[in-house]
Amino acid sequence: MPPVEVDAPPVETQLRSLTLSGHVGFDSLPDQLVSKSVQNGFIFNIMCIGETGLGKSTLMDSLFNTNFESIPSPHSLPSVKLKAQTYELQESNVRLKLTIVDTVGYGDQINKEDSFKAIVDYIDAQFENYLQEELKIKRSLSTYHDSRTHVCLYFICPTGHGLKSIDLVCMKQLDQKVNVIPIIAKADTISKTELQKFKSKIMAELQNNGVSIYEFPVDDESVSEVNTNMNSHIPFAVIGSTDFIRVANKMVRARQYPWGTVQVENETHCDFVKLREMLIRTNMEDMREKTHCRHYELYRKRRLEQMGFSDVDEDNKPVSFQQTFETKRSNHLQELQQKEDEMRQMFVVRVKEKEAELKEAEKELHAKFDKLKKDHTEEKKKIEDSRKKLEDEVVEFNRRKAQYQQMGQSHHTLTLGKRFHF
Repeated sequence: MPPVEVDAPPVETQLRSLTLSGHVGFDSLPDQLVSKSVQNGFIFNIMCIGETGLGKSTLMDSLFNTNFESIPSPHSLPSVKLKAQTYELQESNVRLKLTIVDTVGYGDQINKEDSFKAIVDYIDAQFENYLQEELKIKRSLSTYHDSRTHVCLYFICPTGHGLKSIDLVCMKQLDQKVNVIPIIAKADTISKTELQKFKSKIMAELQNNGVSIYEFPVDDESVSEVNTNMNSHIPFAVIGSTDFIRVANKMVRARQYPWGTVQVENETHCDFVKLREMLIRTNMEDMREKTHCRHYELYRKRRLEQMGFSDVDEDNKPVSFQQTFETKRSNHLQELQQKEDEMRQMFVVRVKEKEAELKEAEKELHAKFDKLKKDHTEEKKKIEDSRKKLEDEVVEFNRRKAQYQQMGQSHHTLTLGKRFHF
């Protein structure tokens, strides 16, 4: 089927603004959208990357104020494994389907060179699943469980000496695939003065190595000021805890030490509240949107280009998806026909070669048969000659035998005659 040329409709370059003479009702569209969204629920997927024992599971419990009952991971795994768990949460009348992806065994191997590979493969696999659903003839995106990773919390060891090479390599591999937010884990193990220097050093190393991290959007006036302020606090220094301790007649989430109590939700103690505010309460929808409009689009563009699709042809003119498909289909059919012709020619050549081999083998067999026949005739002739010779010898032998016998009888007769004479 040849591609159909369709004339594009003229594009309006100017829009006329009109005044309504009365109430129409489309001002209720935001309310309709909110109602529809609440009815369908929301999906949010978080990936936690960090070495075993940095408190990833504890921080998730603290962020969502629940207990996900995660199982502690061993340090002896030979490779990195990704474990995804999906939970149904509800707050007021809003339902959230939350998926937490943990990188089990990350950083525990002696050779950490390919630690990021399993993570990159997982993120690409989720993009690929969504792309395949999107390319189906009968799609069900409204009910499809979107497993694309919306944010990656990268847990940094509180060493105070800067980032490790594994941190830089992994974040560099991920910065074009997911929204990366670096956080300093177990921030209560480092002093405030050291913490500020540590933060500055981390940001400098990220910038020097060309690692792009997620920045909270500042184009929305309603959150521009708070997001600008929060961008200056990245990486967030956080603490997580599953324990509640009474402080000033109030039960708070905290960690108890011999020297005092560290309160998780006290902003003078750590940045936990800032992280929760930015991650969940302010910018969750922006992360979901950026995942779809930026990271997924980059993956989709690359995959379609690998499949041979493009928006423009060789002359840089716009080309439709149908035209590209028909061109690829035609080329594919031509390639199949060419391969079929090549196979047919190869088959004919092979048949001829086989026929030549069989004829040569038949010729050799005939030659062997003629030789054997000749040898057989000669051997038969020799045997006949030998038999004739033997028969002649037998006749000669019998003749001589008879002659000897006759001579013997004559000699005996002569002897008897002489005796009678005397």
